[in-house]
Amino acid sequence: MNWPRTGDWAIAVGTAAILLVTGFSRDESPVLGYVLLLAGALALAACRQAPVAVLAATGASALAYQAVGLDVPALAYLFAVYAAVRAGHRIVTAAATVVMIVAIPVALLVSPGDFAVHEAIMHGRDVLQLAWLVAAAAAGEAVRQAERRADEAERTREETARRRADEERLHIARELHDSLTHQISVIKVQAEVAVHLANKRGEDVPDALVAIRDAGREAARELRATLEALRSDDTVPPHGLADVPGLVQRARQTGLDATLTVDGDRGDLPSAVDRTGYRIVQESLTNISRHAAATTASVRIGYRPGALVIRVDDNGVAGTHAATPVPGVGLTGMRERVTALGGRLLAEPRADGGFTVEAELPVDRTP
Repeated sequence: MNWPRTGDWAIAVGTAAILLVTGFSRDESPVLGYVLLLAGALALAACRQAPVAVLAATGASALAYQAVGLDVPALAYLFAVYAAVRAGHRIVTAAATVVMIVAIPVALLVSPGDFAVHEAIMHGRDVLQLAWLVAAAAAGEAVRQAERRADEAERTREETARRRADEERLHIARELHDSLTHQISVIKVQAEVAVHLANKRGEDVPDALVAIRDAGREAARELRATLEALRSDDTVPPHGLADVPGLVQRARQTGLDATLTVDGDRGDLPSAVDRTGYRIVQESLTNISRHAAATTASVRIGYRPGALVIRVDDNGVAGTHAATPVPGVGLTGMRERVTALGGRLLAEPRADGGFTVEAELPVDRTP
């Protein structure tokens, strides 16, 4: 529920105070008149939440305290007219005002006061002057139009920002296409030709050459997927944790004894967490193949309540006490990805040899 704001209460209380002071300064009136006056003024506190209801309440209050003999201007109704027009209820406000103009003389007629109806109409008493009503309605309409223009300006800024982001994505896609596609294609084609010629001659194909061929194919596929993602607004990641078994299998093809262990229920993961988890495993296995001189590697994925934990261990030389690991671009990229998601990354040598990469990513599974 939306409660009235402090400013709305300040207007309501201030209006009530002005009307009460005005009423007390005039002839003595019954207590009921002051109660009705106070109720109409305090109703203004809800003018943002229910402008039409407040319009009706203040109008009825003004008619009622006029009928019991309290000759006080309908100031609260003027505020209600402003609020209703500002909220866009112009027709309802116009209809209510017509009813008020017709009903005020009737209220004066039944009033126990000593002033006549024709005198109130001819001299334009300050109970409900038409000029003040027009001014209140005009002020409400002006504010409404100003707020509408401000909203349109905000939407325009958001659309401009989205358009610039789209243009930047297209620019990046073109740059990647121009700078990488040719080189990767050459590597892939040369490796495939070398494998084909070796098979044709009946020679043993080196595992390294097969790994280069497969890596070229995978790089070309990933580049195409990346370019498609940059060219479109599709937020579905091209790779996720469901693709990790493929990474482990390709690591085995290079001669690495790689294993995969999965604990817990995967459930629904945020796309950013799913994509980051895949990239951590991919980068870790790549580093092991390139730099660790390892023979074994283990990948463990744990789905815990509120967290995803990924750990990759190897028995390479990077973890010996004589070697000091230097963070490279891959490790820095992993740390940036994990930090951006509010997680933590541990990458350090193991006491018994080898290297460990462990990442913990927070997961909000609330629907």
